[in-house]
Amino acid sequence: MYLFMIICVLISVSFVTLLERKVLGYIQLRKGPNKLGFVGILQPFSDGLKLFFKEQIFPNKSNFLIYFLSPVFLLILSFFLWCLFPFLFNVFNFNYGILFFMVCTGMSVYGIMLAGWSSNSNYALLGSLRSVAQVISYEVSMIVIILCLVIFIISYNLLFFMYYQYMCWFMFMCFPLFFCWMSSCLAETNRPPFDFAEGESELVSGFNVEYSSGGFAFIFLSEYMNIIFMSMLTVIIYMGCDIWSMLFYIKVIFIVFWFVWIRGVLPRFRYDKLMYLTWKLFLPLSLNLFLFYLVILIYFLYL
Repeated sequence: MYLFMIICVLISVSFVTLLERKVLGYIQLRKGPNKLGFVGILQPFSDGLKLFFKEQIFPNKSNFLIYFLSPVFLLILSFFLWCLFPFLFNVFNFNYGILFFMVCTGMSVYGIMLAGWSSNSNYALLGSLRSVAQVISYEVSMIVIILCLVIFIISYNLLFFMYYQYMCWFMFMCFPLFFCWMSSCLAETNRPPFDFAEGESELVSGFNVEYSSGGFAFIFLSEYMNIIFMSMLTVIIYMGCDIWSMLFYIKVIFIVFWFVWIRGVLPRFRYDKLMYLTWKLFLPLSLNLFLFYLVILIYFLYL
């Protein structure tokens, strides 16, 4: 079952890249890829084959073992995240699924840091340091935001979100938190306008600048798998997790489209503004709401 799901995720990653290129093309008044296959539908497979059949090159002074294994580590972590897909006939019973998610997202910092450091390039190292600072900063507020929702269901099991949102979505109950969560998702996945690890004007391509061929493809796959997973998690937590309904998958596609649309319409922010946003706005707001929901919970439990 999980092997089938992983194959579906990998295929969906390829078509998300096509969706991104098409949407960005139309935003910028051009066609996007449209030559290979019907309206360019075979383009992702062509790009994938080209990446994996290219010659693997690496810097002479790089720490080869860590340089080689870092993209694999990032990809494996992304595969681990998909174990959390809430099957109703649970293959694994993830009663602590949200804690597992926090651990996996925290571990991705090491993959990014080691990928940048082992390349032995100043640009890659700067990109990895900026990415690590960004991911760690936004993880703090993201965890507090999730805990605010955990108070509602009094469980770490993702399936409980489906049972408790049968009548009303949490998005309407926690409207400010929903916007904080969406912005944190952009920062966690290194997407514009928070793509400071890949600032072309100053860092060429960030921590992955020295990677080519399969290594670059693994980092690329990991990033887009995380985007799809965060979209799915957003729908589960905030938008009514009815897995048997086709509407669930339409909502996931809509959130993925939102990731792409944001890239097309917003410019990159300044780095200090990014840090100011999480430490001065998201964290105090989420902490205050967490205490507010906790007081309400205690009041109703001991009424």
